[in-house]
Amino acid sequence: MNQPAFNEPGLGAVSLAQSSPTVGTFRERDGALEWSGRQETVRVEPWGPDAVRVRARLGGPVLEGLPGALLDEAPATEASVKIEDGRGQLTVGALTVEVDAEGLIRFLRTDDSAELLTEERAHFWWPGPRLYTPVGNGHHRLEQRFAAYEGEKLYGLGQHQHGLLDQKGAVLDLVQRNAEVTIPVLTSSRGYTLLWNSPAIGRVELAGNGTRWVADSARQIDYWITAGQPADAQRRYSAVTGRTPMLPEWAAGFWQCKLRYRTQDELLGVAREYKRRGLPIDAIVCDFFHWTHLGDWKFDPAEWPDPAAMRQELEELGIKLVVSVWPSVSPLSENHQLMEQRGYFIGTQYGPMAHADWPDKEVASTVQVAFYDATNPEARDFMWSRIKENYLDPYGITAFWLDACEPELKPGFQENLRYWAGPGLEVGNMYPSENARTFYEGMRAAGETEIVTLNRSAWAGSQRYGAALWSGDIGTDFATLRRQIAAGLNTSLSGIPWWNTDIGGFHGGDPDDPAYREVMIRWFQFGALSPLMRLHGFRDPGMPLGPDMTGGPNEVWSYGEEAGTIMEKYLRLRERLKPYVLDVMRAAHEEGLPVMRPLFLEFPDDQATWSVADSYLFGPDLLVAPVLTAGASVRTAYLPAGARWTDAWTGTSYEGGTNVTVDAPLDRIPLFLRDGAALPIAE
Repeated sequence: MNQPAFNEPGLGAVSLAQSSPTVGTFRERDGALEWSGRQETVRVEPWGPDAVRVRARLGGPVLEGLPGALLDEAPATEASVKIEDGRGQLTVGALTVEVDAEGLIRFLRTDDSAELLTEERAHFWWPGPRLYTPVGNGHHRLEQRFAAYEGEKLYGLGQHQHGLLDQKGAVLDLVQRNAEVTIPVLTSSRGYTLLWNSPAIGRVELAGNGTRWVADSARQIDYWITAGQPADAQRRYSAVTGRTPMLPEWAAGFWQCKLRYRTQDELLGVAREYKRRGLPIDAIVCDFFHWTHLGDWKFDPAEWPDPAAMRQELEELGIKLVVSVWPSVSPLSENHQLMEQRGYFIGTQYGPMAHADWPDKEVASTVQVAFYDATNPEARDFMWSRIKENYLDPYGITAFWLDACEPELKPGFQENLRYWAGPGLEVGNMYPSENARTFYEGMRAAGETEIVTLNRSAWAGSQRYGAALWSGDIGTDFATLRRQIAAGLNTSLSGIPWWNTDIGGFHGGDPDDPAYREVMIRWFQFGALSPLMRLHGFRDPGMPLGPDMTGGPNEVWSYGEEAGTIMEKYLRLRERLKPYVLDVMRAAHEEGLPVMRPLFLEFPDDQATWSVADSYLFGPDLLVAPVLTAGASVRTAYLPAGARWTDAWTGTSYEGGTNVTVDAPLDRIPLFLRDGAALPIAE
């Protein structure tokens, strides 16, 4: 039954500053609270414990089935709806939502009615907290405004290279780019986590006078919010977007790669040398240009004459082969004509169906390549059929590196793209997740249970498809290394537990330069205490981009005797820690808790932890304080209150709640064990 939000003088909080205030009506529908007014419909519904989903649309009822990150079915939960005194209220566990007569929404803690977050008008006259600016064909430029709060800290939002852990004050584009990964989920120090459940291109503004989410072109506002401390919010968020599979044991070890091993003999030579030296190694990567043509998705027999024998030898050595797969298709590819005719490429609104220029074999210049449309189920099936026929079935290859999966557009005009799932501006950010889905569903259908893909980009929910993320093509200096701490922690708070960097960075780095060797050592130490440990980079001397390119050496013995000895020490440390790593990965799989944790995830009541951006917890028991400056031999780190901490190298014990300064010679990364935890740090 519809109930007016305002029907008598004195009832309802209608703003008299407006010349013609909106007076909406409330209804309860299927356990949800709906408000309607001025042709707008707002629907607030329970969506898991302590959480609700909010959708708002101008010009009709809310739409079902639009692209988003939430699973199709919400976890069952008890909730209550109350409509009285010109207001609507929905309570679900720790979260209460109030909607006033004009459709303004407030989110409160149920136990004490404290305000967590509220919508805020842009102006007392117009517009309200939700703005719909028509852009044609039923789409709008959407704006959602919330209040700002003094002292609030904001985390998450995927992976960015700005170096900020607390992103209050930042303006971030919601678009996928190399090393800039959009995952629009935000965790607040005020006790809520919010997912902007839209893959639309846009931005989020975390200003001092308000927060504004913007979708450049979409059909309705859609977001999810939960109340609780960050650890509880991670459990809730992962339950509604999907939890990561269990990480296979091999993936918890050391991955070796460089740009690039050009031949089968070169790759096998590196693998054999690791084993000859008695060094731990669990995976080795066959990088790009191993193919005949881009989009053929198969080995070039001139350089890789016997992949079956290569894979077999690697298996006998205990090394997993990981193969690079790109989503782009050259016009020279044997698959291009068929895929174009069947509509398997991302389309364009204007111009030819080509999205980037890229080198290919047998041509002197670049060619114009297209990208398969990962939002199209038939295109995913076709793509997987090629992977299965050329990698899985003949050679048993089951691990893939999904590079350039933003996708890597040149130029990056999403507004010109037409996906199966919708216009580029409305759905463009979901591409990397759907690309990972291609491999996850294909592997599952083939009977494979251990699924890991290494991805250069991700979106909300990518973790449920076994997607690991790395921080993209980044620099090779200490400043870049420092920025990776915040990038990794914010990624962890965005639901992606499998994360890593190119150890040593990507763009350059001279293995013979003493200054770079120091960067490499410190980065290698950080890599050994990252969720995944992978050595990669385009080392000096480099070569021009093309099918013949390779980079300088990038194995642990490539950096001289001193550096090599230290790096070997951390290879062995990682090997000793693998049982602990796998235990923490199981917590990610079963509970949705990240592996790399900001200190406040475990110690939310210690206010100092909310500002620590240069150290982190690796699982619950190990505090890691990487050395992030050149020439440093000591390190000051904050140890959270509420625990006793032991220096893992010296055995010295400290009470938490204070900064400590410890020795950090070149061969030592400061590590602290929580409350007597026993981990095999020292040999």
